[in-house]
Amino acid sequence: MNFRGRPDSPGKRRHGRGLIRVCRFCLVVLAVYLSALPWQASVSAESREAKSVSVELNKLAPHEGDCQVYLVLENGTGEAFKSLKLDLVMFDTQGIVARRLAVEAGPLPAGKTSLKAFDINDLSCNSLGRILLNDVMSCEDAAGARKDCLTFVSTSARTKVPFVK
Repeated sequence: MNFRGRPDSPGKRRHGRGLIRVCRFCLVVLAVYLSALPWQASVSAESREAKSVSVELNKLAPHEGDCQVYLVLENGTGEAFKSLKLDLVMFDTQGIVARRLAVEAGPLPAGKTSLKAFDINDLSCNSLGRILLNDVMSCEDAAGARKDCLTFVSTSARTKVPFVK
């Protein structure tokens, strides 16, 4: 039988029939693969979110000519950190580097939300345009020093000053 339901002639080749079967198989495989993609992307995004340390710029407060900064850290990695030293760069409202600070945010217990407050000396809060998490200078868990910490640290801000990575 040919693809139209008619009997094949004895002298005709039936290559078209095999090609149609291969194409149907390929379409089924492609459909299964494509239907799985959104599910895989959402699972990996969820697992990345659950395995992060979020650092939120929560508040900026003037304090005796300085700017006091409040960071809220949430450790969702399941691991405790003995040290988490952040390299922060403060830009003024013109986009020019105003200050660079190393801030020790550890210790940071697993599953814990913590508050870290520090002063930026001789810099008013009104002169801040944005804060950059430039790097994680040092990061240490129970197993020792790690080099991958910047990859799972995320930033956000509740202030008008953006906090970016």
